[in-house]
Amino acid sequence: MKTKEELLFKETPAVKAVLTLVIPTVISQLITVIYNMADTFFIGQIGDPDQVAAVSLCMPMFIMLTGFANLFGIGGSSLMARCLGIGNHKKASQAAAFSIWTSLGVSLIYGIALYFLRSFLLPMAGASSDTYDFCCQYIFWTITIGAVPTVLSQTLAHLVRAEGHSAQASFGIAMGGILNMILDPIFIFPLGLDVAGAAIATMLSNAAATLYFILLILKKRGSSGISFDPRAYTLRLGIPREILLVGFPSCLMNLMGVLSNLTLNRLMAGYATAAVAGIGVAKKIDMMTFAIATGMSQGVLPLISYNYSAGNYPRMKAVLRVDLILSLSVSVISTLFLFTCAGPIVRAFINDPETVNYGQLFQKIICITGPCIAVTMLTITAFQSIGKKVQPMVLSMLRKGGLDIPFMLILDHFFGVRGIVFATPISDLIAMAVALSLLIPFWNRLSRQVSESSGEA
Repeated sequence: MKTKEELLFKETPAVKAVLTLVIPTVISQLITVIYNMADTFFIGQIGDPDQVAAVSLCMPMFIMLTGFANLFGIGGSSLMARCLGIGNHKKASQAAAFSIWTSLGVSLIYGIALYFLRSFLLPMAGASSDTYDFCCQYIFWTITIGAVPTVLSQTLAHLVRAEGHSAQASFGIAMGGILNMILDPIFIFPLGLDVAGAAIATMLSNAAATLYFILLILKKRGSSGISFDPRAYTLRLGIPREILLVGFPSCLMNLMGVLSNLTLNRLMAGYATAAVAGIGVAKKIDMMTFAIATGMSQGVLPLISYNYSAGNYPRMKAVLRVDLILSLSVSVISTLFLFTCAGPIVRAFINDPETVNYGQLFQKIICITGPCIAVTMLTITAFQSIGKKVQPMVLSMLRKGGLDIPFMLILDHFFGVRGIVFATPISDLIAMAVALSLLIPFWNRLSRQVSESSGEA
């Protein structure tokens, strides 16, 4: 008898299957963005641009944690789903064990290293005498103490989703986000901890999410291939290579995003602290568009992987078509909302007039290529889901770092602060053009395979 997850992967109509996997994933991504925005929002209510700027300056280092989670989580979930598609449950379990234990070790080392290197790294990131102490407080709780639960919770969510449990995976991430939004104002205001309070709230919420996933997996240990048993950990069977190479493009995107944000903050710091705070608010708000695109693409990764390894190309093509239409529709709507409501949205975060002027201008510029992100992200996921490495890597480098950093430097020289921000939409537009040049031939090959399979039938 087929399980509910097998029916979802094999037989459920494409539209229903995509919505079943994508809706909870998008919701969890949005809640994650909202709780990241909550730090900026509640700190902004203090009315101190230095503390808002400190969170923005620390964000690139915090983003690296998501990079590690994507490296092991997306790489592991892709391999797991492909193994399940051909019935190799043992290798799927070994892939999960490698992802879990390696992500734990890497995040622990990263958190400790950042603590000892903070006096060197923070000034490089743009921290001044006004923001340095606030940055140290934020990094200690979110990364030194919080790196392991942050990475592990996201990695486990990817692995749980690979088995078709999208709702449970999304609930865990969403629960952590909601808890953070509850704890933020408590630690910041009644306890008077300011930026350190926001950081503690983030760390505790991620720890709670990790605990949820551990309990969920232990509860399902009879039917789940995910195991915490170290004996399932192996460096054989090509598992490390497959996971790392498939997951690396998503990690690379985060790494390049770190370099991009570091460059952005350094350039902005040359103008005013209010400009740093303004771009920090605008970037946090624009994360909503990116979250939607990420959720729409990552949600269907196990579905595409499963059907690809099972040779069900008609279903794979139908899934891609449905997801592309949905992604574009939602991204257009969110872009229109962010552009038309830029002023009130930024003002809700901080009422400092100079920061608001910068923030609403930056938000309008950044958000205009939301649909481009949707196309690029789905293209990256489509290639990751079938185990390809080069295409996702190229697109990841183009989206962040490969194009926007040179454009920032050039446009800053000729057009000043506005030119710096325009580098983002220009890069997104070029990345989408390259994505389409890769996606269209892939789509045509897939259509030929569908025709051949129909002819054989």
